[in-house]
Amino acid sequence: MRPLDGLRVSGQADRGGVTDGAPTVEGTRAAGRRRIVIITGLSGAGKSNALQAFEDAGYFCVDNLPPRMVPAVMEATGEGVGGPDGVVAVMDMRGRRYFGEELERSLEAVEREKGWDHRILFIESDDPSLVRRYKESRRPHPAAKNGDVLEAIRRERRDLSTLREMADLIVDTSGYSALDARLRFKKLAESFSSRLTVSLISFGFKHGTPMDVDTLLDVRFLPNPHYDPNLRPLTGHDPPVRDAVLGLADCQEFLQKASDLLSFLVPRYDAEGKTYFTLGIGCTGGRHRSVAIVEELAKRLRVRDIGVDLFVRHRDVER
Repeated sequence: MRPLDGLRVSGQADRGGVTDGAPTVEGTRAAGRRRIVIITGLSGAGKSNALQAFEDAGYFCVDNLPPRMVPAVMEATGEGVGGPDGVVAVMDMRGRRYFGEELERSLEAVEREKGWDHRILFIESDDPSLVRRYKESRRPHPAAKNGDVLEAIRRERRDLSTLREMADLIVDTSGYSALDARLRFKKLAESFSSRLTVSLISFGFKHGTPMDVDTLLDVRFLPNPHYDPNLRPLTGHDPPVRDAVLGLADCQEFLQKASDLLSFLVPRYDAEGKTYFTLGIGCTGGRHRSVAIVEELAKRLRVRDIGVDLFVRHRDVER
């Protein structure tokens, strides 16, 4: 994925625990710049929810826009004062014949246009989640033949693989409820117009690593509460597990180093124009150590007030 840009950087005094000389951000976006966001990805993964979130955030939204129409939409919405901060266009399998070189040409035109920048947001989910959603909604998959939804999902995943590689941000909605997805896209849409959003996700390695994380930290070096019969049925939200994990000297040192690392990285990602940063913290099952550590790390970051919107998710705690 390409790095995001568009913010102005200056070396000033510290912010949120960062030492003097660290880059800080002047404003939330370069003055007067507007943005076009291309939303694409797998059918059933949540593109409609994302589009609605951006519309609520004040963007001009177009569904199923052919890439060649991007310059015309930019011209129409960019005229005059008081127009929208940006344009959001959904491009998916319904317009697949337009992908490839035509989309690349349109994005090159955006780069040549003064006062505009672009982002590609790719939304995906795992096969079981997509199959379940189609069964629940009883809607046909746009690529399904003879009702074979799973094969249609896999074919669509292959067809969109090149577009996924072009994406600036990939969001995985596997296991999300409809409400969770709406809340996440709401935060995402707001972050595209404002400050950096940091997402902390706990997970279990035995269930696979999250697909949408930027950085992973493995906490399996800590003793596993799963092997304590009294702690096994509990989770990292429960005081006995939290005390057992956070009471370890190694855990406290890890939390200090992780907090320092994020305090160092986040302002620099912000200064480079990154709008969304996701940190995954994994243990074996995703129910004990990683949950307790994510909650404690989020608490410490809020105390440090590093100037971001913070989002916490526990992917596997209910497994």
